Amino acid sequence: MSIIKKVVAASILAASAFSALPALANPYNVYITEWSYQSRHSSELGEYIEISNLGSNDVDFTNWSYDDDSRTSLVFNLSDFGIVKAGESVVITEIGADEFRARWGLSDDVKVIGFMNPNLGRNDEINIFDHELNLVDRLTYGDQDFPGSIRARYNSGVPGSVDALGANDVYGWVSSQVGDSEGSWRSSVGDIGSPGQTNLTIAAIPEPETYALMLAGLGLVGFAARRRKAA
Repeated sequence: MSIIKKVVAASILAASAFSALPALANPYNVYITEWSYQSRHSSELGEYIEISNLGSNDVDFTNWSYDDDSRTSLVFNLSDFGIVKAGESVVITEIGADEFRARWGLSDDVKVIGFMNPNLGRNDEINIFDHELNLVDRLTYGDQDFPGSIRARYNSGVPGSVDALGANDVYGWVSSQVGDSEGSWRSSVGDIGSPGQTNLTIAAIPEPETYALMLAGLGLVGFAARRRKAA
């Protein structure tokens, strides 16, 4: 393959990677990937939040934390998740972990932390903080506060595409439906969602060398086009 073809190929590869990256990437590639604030259960209890490691490296959740719209770190500790492997999704819920797994037919391999506090409301916010108290991801939602957006009651909310990840724009989220792109199913109490798993994937961030090749390739293509035009 000629040098020109190599740099053009590299530019195409790097450009395609941009299209599969979240709107706002974070250094961990950890994102909120699903939430539901109310269950069909007679008690209405069963809300949950799914957090996924979409990166290529494992992430230690020791001293990570969750909070709602008070936006305070260290409110609800996520240390029990331990090491969250690349591609793994974990769940926090207001009910006990065993009860949650039973409702959704999940194996013990799915990490669930129960009795989350604070609970979520119809119009609320989800904040995830790392061990250094830095905000990792945030989702502000509410069908009343954001007219026309989804109401994640009974049917969970999931990103409509990778573009919704990290963007904190609830209009980019959709309601789960049985058999959707996330493989959602119906729980034993009638809720619909896909807790503990996600089919969302993101491209690895290109290395600096790839960016350099991309820029060189684009420059070379432009130079060749100008030569043809001049001829």
